[in-house]
This record gives sequence, C-alpha cells and structure tokens, in this order.
Amino acid sequence: MTKRTSQPLTIWFVIWDLALTVLAWLASYIARFNIDFLPFDPERQPEFGLYLRSLPPIILLAAIAYRFAGMYEVHRLRRFREELVAVGGGVGLMGLAVIATMFLQQKHFHSRLALGMFVVGSAVAILVIRRVSWMALRRLRARGVNQSHALVVGTGRLARRTVRTLRALSWSGIQSIGYVEDEAHSGPAADLPVLGNLMELPELVERHHIEHIFIALPLNRYADARRVFAALSQTVVDVQLVADLPTMAGMAFHTTQLHGLTVIGLRENPHHGLNVVVKRVMDIILAIIALIVISPVMALITILIKLTSSGPVLYRQERCGLNGRAFQMLKFRSMSVNAETAGPQMTATNDPRRTVLGAFLRVTNLDELPQLFNVLWGDMSLVGPRPERPVYVRKFSKTIPNYMARHAVKAGMTGWAQVNGWRGNSSLRKRVQFDLYYITHWNPFFDLRIIFLTVWRMLFQKQKHNY
Repeated sequence: MTKRTSQPLTIWFVIWDLALTVLAWLASYIARFNIDFLPFDPERQPEFGLYLRSLPPIILLAAIAYRFAGMYEVHRLRRFREELVAVGGGVGLMGLAVIATMFLQQKHFHSRLALGMFVVGSAVAILVIRRVSWMALRRLRARGVNQSHALVVGTGRLARRTVRTLRALSWSGIQSIGYVEDEAHSGPAADLPVLGNLMELPELVERHHIEHIFIALPLNRYADARRVFAALSQTVVDVQLVADLPTMAGMAFHTTQLHGLTVIGLRENPHHGLNVVVKRVMDIILAIIALIVISPVMALITILIKLTSSGPVLYRQERCGLNGRAFQMLKFRSMSVNAETAGPQMTATNDPRRTVLGAFLRVTNLDELPQLFNVLWGDMSLVGPRPERPVYVRKFSKTIPNYMARHAVKAGMTGWAQVNGWRGNSSLRKRVQFDLYYITHWNPFFDLRIIFLTVWRMLFQKQKHNY
C-alpha cells in the first residue's frame, strides 16, 4: 500500500543517466587520446570504433547497476545525501562490472586512466543533472506546480507540528488538506479541518485524491497505527509514520534492520567512522595554521601578562569533554592568582577578580587562544559545545534535559550556541538546544561556517557576554 516512485521523474532520470554515461564513455576516450595533456604510447591507442562497439554492453551494465543501487527510488522527500550515496554506489558498481566484463572477455584495449575518467565523469555528470533537475522541480512545486495531497492522522501536538513542517517544506509539493481522528481523541486543530475518523480513511483517500498519509500519533496511541494500516490495506498510498521520539532522545535517532526487526536508536551519534577522521584532520590543519598566524599575538600577550600581574601566564582548569571525560583546558590567565580560593564560581559581567589586562582578554576572547594546543592534543575540537567544569556538569545534568548529550562529541573552542549569542550568563537551556542542533546537523562546511562567524564577530561585532 505504498507509492514511493514518480514514474515520469524516474523515466527522466533513466534517460539522462544512460545518456550521460554514454557521453562520459566517449569523452574519456577523447580526453585520454585526443588531447595532448597526458603522454601515451600512440601504438597502444585503441581504435575509436572499438569504443563505439563497447557501448551496448556498457549501457546494459549501467542500467542494471543503477537500478540495483537504488538510483530510481524517487520520492518527494528524498534527500541529497541519499542521492549522493545511491549515485556513488551505482556508478561504482557499474565501473566494477565494466572492468570485470573486459577481463573475462580478455579485452585490454581500454586505458586504465580512461576508465577512471569515465567512472568519475559519469558520477559527476549524473549528480549535476540530478541536482539541477531537483532544484528546478522544487522551485516549481514551491510555486504550486506538481502538488499532491496528504492527510495527517491525529490532531495533537505532533500532528500540528507535522502540518507546520509540510508547509515549511513547500518544495516537496505535499499539501496537507486535513486531519483524520476518532471523535474520542479529537482535539483543537483550527489550522485545518478534521475530515473524518480512522475507519473512513479509504473513502477519504478516494474522495480527496490522497497520495500521502502521515501517522502523527503520540506514543500512548501507537496501537492505533495498526488500525490505520488495516484501513488502508486495500489502497495504494504512501504512508509515513512520524515518530514521537525527538523530545525523548534529544538527538537524531537512527533505524536499523536486524533480521526483520526494526530497531530505533534514540541516542545515535552522527560523529562516527569517516566523519571523525575528517573532523580531526580539519582540526589539526586549521589549528596549525592558526598557531602560525597568531603566534606573534600570543607572544605579545605572554609578555604583557608577565608585566602587568604576578603569577603564571597560562591557567589550567579541569573541564569535561568527550563522553564526560575530564581534561585540563588551557587559557591565558585573566584573573588574579587567588581568584578561586573560595571554590569554583561562575564568571560574571565586570567580574572584580579580573586583572587589568584580563578584562581586555576576556572581552576579546583572546584568553581562549591557548586552547589551540588542546585541539592539537585531541582534548578539544575547534568547533563543538563549550566545555564546562565537572561541578557544574553534575549540577546541570540533573536540571537541564538532555544536557549530557552535549558530551557525545568533543568540546569546542567555539560553537553554534556561541556565534548565536548564547554564551556566558545567557540561557543554559538555549545553549543546550543550539549545541544539540549542531551535533545532529554536523558537516565540515557547518564547522567552517561557525569558524568564519566566530572570527567575524570577534573582529567586527561587540561582544555581549563573556565566558
């Protein structure tokens, strides 16, 4: 009872995918043998006719590989990440199939470099055309073209949120036309009408030409989802279950199939595998560059601290990082040596414990620069939730929902909360909210954006809070 594929769009993609594969195959020959930018032995150059005669099996292998890799599982809510994985898998599988076929047929007239250019060229061309196609289609849908109708099962908080989300995703072309709910559970839903009850779903689907059903029921009513599936068993409609889980998890969740058993991970950490390697490499490279660039500034600050106050230049403070483990965070000392004789204290605006130079260092955040060494040592990252002291972690974890989820990643010198103004004595709940958003939406470009905003605001915007 699901309808996940748009036939016209699938045909459009099939035609373009195969056409671009053919063009990449021919272009790889021209680039390798007809353009004199790479040396080759003219006696080993294959005839162009051999490349042309290889096209039929190439097209057949491409069609099979692309279909097997899921490149034609097209639907309105498909994400670019899914597209990228499917195209990468499909083209990679096609390339392996082509190489294996040539080996079995003992055809060695193809250049390995040309084959590499063919695979890379096919992937890039297909991704570009698909991206352009989706962008054009989404613009049309946002303007009211190619719309489809949807019903939302439920009238509670989750159902109303689902309607608001679909309205925000106007590019999907999915229009919510009403709610479906039993009278015993029906609540206020002024934004859209309640069109009927659960048992009337088949009739409503036919009457209103419904293509999508979103089941948005609270956890205590998931048993009613079975009634919805039973009612829709004789219809062809796309059914989506909106899980009432984010408020429990505090982070993105992930579904896994274990021998037919669907398992939902409520606290999945997106920073794993290759993502960890990419982030670590970025941290090391950017931290080294930053240290080289600002080393004169750090040397000047060191001298000024020694001249203006007694005590060490650096201040080491225990903070909690990845998985709640403690580490010694470095800062330029901005307070007097005996600032915490009475125990740990939160900093405040115009803190009297600051030294003359320390007031300037804290306002400009220059006291944080030694943390670049913490980044190189692996205790911290350039971007992430700001680390807190263990005494406050124990306190906040008991009063702030999902506070400990911040420790699923390394602490950062700066973060999404900080560049949005949530720092120092600002709302701790807001800071946690922004930190969790960063964790679940992380990608390398997000980190670069936060670093740019941090530098920009340090140089050109007045700081409102100190931390």
